[in-house]
This record gives sequence, structure tokens and C-alpha cells, in this order.
Amino acid sequence: MEAVITLLPGDGIGPDVTECALEVLEAVAARYEHSFRYETQLIGGAAIDAEGDPLPPATIASCETADAVFLGAVGGPKWSDPNAKIRPEQGLLKLRSILGVFANIRPVKVYSELVGASPLRPEILEGVDMLVVRELTGGIYFGEKTRDETSASDLCTYTVNEIERIVRVAAKLASGRRGKLCSVDKANVLETSRLWRNVTDRLMPVEFPGIDVETLLVDAAAMHLLSRPADFDVIVTENMFGDILTDEASMLAGSLGMLPSASLGDTAVGLYEPIHGSAPDIAGKGIANPCAAIASIALLLRHSLELETEATAVELAIASAIANGARTADIAAGGETRVSTTEMTSEIIRGLH
Repeated sequence: MEAVITLLPGDGIGPDVTECALEVLEAVAARYEHSFRYETQLIGGAAIDAEGDPLPPATIASCETADAVFLGAVGGPKWSDPNAKIRPEQGLLKLRSILGVFANIRPVKVYSELVGASPLRPEILEGVDMLVVRELTGGIYFGEKTRDETSASDLCTYTVNEIERIVRVAAKLASGRRGKLCSVDKANVLETSRLWRNVTDRLMPVEFPGIDVETLLVDAAAMHLLSRPADFDVIVTENMFGDILTDEASMLAGSLGMLPSASLGDTAVGLYEPIHGSAPDIAGKGIANPCAAIASIALLLRHSLELETEATAVELAIASAIANGARTADIAAGGETRVSTTEMTSEIIRGLH
């Protein structure tokens, strides 16, 4: 296969993990006789510094013509002034809108070898394997915003169409897994959540009668995610709730450095990124965990390039590296040998079959 992949290293540890992702892509291309071409572009703080724009025109053009887009990370203290008119995160939000990626899929899987890295008891973590499907282009993050010296507002808006399409994505994923869907809202308080619940309650029995549907308020979901995480199969929720819940879910896996994501729309072009932040305090030190970035490459291979065999091979290689004792600092228990970012990547590539 021939494919064009746009790489957006971004800020902080973004360039570190993007280099690892590229090495894995090159290894996949060599082993399976594919031809991948790469275009590296600016985004976020790096783009602001270079061009005064968190998403320059050249980046937009490259992403729009690519077969898939991989992002490292954006942001950092250098650009974090809340009064700044131009911020790194604006580039990411704009890119999501341009690509039309409305469904953010975040797998959360607990490796048995890493239960010690989580603050939860091992028996709670047994069998955890879920997908969190987050609506990505609506809600309070994209609503009209106002602020003056004495007040501020953020408008949260959802339409029936936006809710239907994200619920359908989640339900289809659930139908290929254990057939369980949990819809998370705040219908006891928010009108947008009442609409969300009404749409879900109407759509699911008609279009997906075989799916077992559970509805939880977001505060209850946050509690149950830590008390009974293995009960969840696919969770679907709105933008802000999904942002918060998936960061919480990272504690199940032991580290944000283990969790990938795929942002998908109506076309094959997707945006793939680890869910961890830019972690500028460890940038360039060779200690960042590349597993989330590399697992995001597996999602890229699966969803945008339709290379399921290759995607599974990458995921099995990550599992093999973990089983063989490879541990970056964030997932190493006391006394365990710690490997560098490049050493972890090399171990994963060695396990690629």
C-alpha cells in the first residue's frame, strides 16, 4: 500500500514520541512491503513561535490531502497565559473542525503486568478493556464565548444530528465487542444532556436493539469508573465529560503514557494522538513513554489505512514489550529497571511480526 501521513510533532515531548511513531511506521512498512510518505508540519506553540499561527496554512493543506494525520502534543507553560489571544490549543481545535473528526475513540486496556502502576487495587482492574467514545466538535468547547472584567460565559450547544451520529459510532463499536453501551450525561441539570438522553433512548432500541444500554450521570460514571471499571465495554459521552473521564481512566492503565486515541469523521482521514499532554518538564530527556503514541499508530493503521493485520501486530508488540519487562519511568514499580524512550521503542519494534 502507498499512503501519505502528515506528522505534527508539536510541543514538549511531542517531537520525542513522534519520532518513535515514525520508527514504528517505517518498521511496519518494511515488514509488510508498504510505502508510506511523510510530511512534517508545525502546530501549536511551535507554530506560534515560527509563524504566529497555531495552525498555519501549510499545515492545513498537508492535513487535508493526507491519508492520515498523527499528532504528538500541543501546549506548554510558555504559551499558557490565559489572557493570550493566540494559544496552542486553538490549532488543535481548528484542525479537528477542518478535518470533520467528530468521534474521539480512546481505548483503555489494563495490562496484567502493569496493575502495580495503578493506584487501584489489582482485583478491581482485572478484565478492564473498554472504549470511551467522546463527541469532539460540539459542546461547551466550541460554543460562543464571552468575557469582560466582571463575568464570562461559555455556551454549550448540541443538535440532534450531532448526538445521533456519535451514538451510532459508539453503538457500532459495541456491536463488535461485548454488546454493552453506557451513555453518560448530566440530564438532571443540563438541557443539552436531556436532549442527549432523549435522542439516545429513542435511537438505540430502533437501530441497535441487541445492545445492552446503561445510562449514567457523569458524576456517578466518574465513581463507577474507579469502583467497577471492568463492567464497562463502550462509553459514549459529550465533549467535556469525555475529556475529563478519559484522563481519569488513565489511572486504570497506570499512566497517561499508555493511552492512544483516534479522532474519526465521515471520511477515512483520521487524526491520531496519544492522550497525554506535552509534559515540557521531561521533553528531550529521553524518558517519555512512547507506548500511547505507538498504540495510536496501530489505530491509524486500522481505521485510516484499513491494515488490520499490521495494526494488531503493533498492539501485540506493545504487549510483548510490557510482558518482557520493558518499563519507562512512569510505569516502573519500585526496583524495576527503567528503559529510555528509544529503548522502549526498540523493544516494541523487536516484537513486531
